[in-house]
Amino acid sequence: MKKILLVDDNELDRVLYKRYLSRQQQYERMELYEAASGEEALTLFETIQPDCVLLDFNLLDTDGLTLLLELKKLAPDNLCAVMITGGGSEQLAVGALNNGALDYLVKRQFDQELLCKTVMHAIEKNEWRQYVAQYHGELKNVNHQLRASVEELTHARQQIHQQNTLLTQTNEELASTNQELARTNADLDNFVYAASHDLRQPANNLRGLFEELRSAATIADPDAAYMWQLFDESLRALTMTITELADVVQVARQPDEQVTELVAFSDVTEHVLQTLHPEIQAAHAVVETDFAALPELPYGRSNLRTILLNLVSNALKYRHPERAARVQVRTYTATGQPVLEVQDNGLGIDLQQHGNDLFQLFRRFHPQASTGTGVGLFLVNRLVQTQGGHIEVDSQPGEGTTFRVFLRSAQ
Repeated sequence: MKKILLVDDNELDRVLYKRYLSRQQQYERMELYEAASGEEALTLFETIQPDCVLLDFNLLDTDGLTLLLELKKLAPDNLCAVMITGGGSEQLAVGALNNGALDYLVKRQFDQELLCKTVMHAIEKNEWRQYVAQYHGELKNVNHQLRASVEELTHARQQIHQQNTLLTQTNEELASTNQELARTNADLDNFVYAASHDLRQPANNLRGLFEELRSAATIADPDAAYMWQLFDESLRALTMTITELADVVQVARQPDEQVTELVAFSDVTEHVLQTLHPEIQAAHAVVETDFAALPELPYGRSNLRTILLNLVSNALKYRHPERAARVQVRTYTATGQPVLEVQDNGLGIDLQQHGNDLFQLFRRFHPQASTGTGVGLFLVNRLVQTQGGHIEVDSQPGEGTTFRVFLRSAQ
């Protein structure tokens, strides 16, 4: 329902306007209010907030143009007013429109239909004007947000560009550092290989001299036998360290030269067990195998033998003194990768304490249990990683250790 405020000091004119507006059928029903003066019109306008004001130009306390300005102060953005004049001069009509009226009518020159059409047209025009203003306000807000987003995006792009520049510089520095590190590692490998190779002959000479001295010398010291034993063990440890260092460096120097072939795990294991036969007998060990799930694999035979030899050898070295050694070797496929698993019931490893050092060079976790150099696990890990595999370890101190070697099959 539309609210219409009729402002006219002539009661008969107000009655006529009310009659016209209340009898219209094709438009929305209207609720009519009356004011006989400008002061009364201002009070009613603030109270009812009408959808349209029908305003007579000649009032007792003011004129229509002045009242229009006062009404516009109360509703600067949504005033809907139609001026009704008695004279119908063009100058008055222009003044009314300039002061905020949306249309004007001349008294006694309009009928019911024209009055209703004019009022409804003014209301629709005002509603459309408000909609456009609201739309432009929203559009202005969207444009403001868009500009802010563009500024943020520009800032983000500048930051990304700066980060990319920094990343490029960092990558270049890292590449240079990696190249330098690769050269250093290569030089270090070459040095260790040359040193271990050159030390083999002096170590062998020491071994020969030691055997000759032990067989020829006569020493009355009662501790001589024990001293001979310590000297022999030291020579053996020195020879073993030199040999294993040479093996480690050889893997680094020629990682891809080994021929890949279809290797049967049973054949490799049989060869390893023959090599370790003295250690197995000494430990009274039982070695069980199960290759039913994965009997063979394309791999470097020598590398596979070295991996298995070191894992089984460690299981025998670090056996538990209170029970017979038991070693289980099995193969299977997990997550699409071939797995070689070696499980023992030996001393175990405290992974929480030593887990980060497990595959480091010269790390030993049970030096009191057996002689060794701490090279074996380092060599195994390096061989496995060179082929793109990895090793997982489960262990409990005093209960045993399980090594799962995920082998990257060479197809």
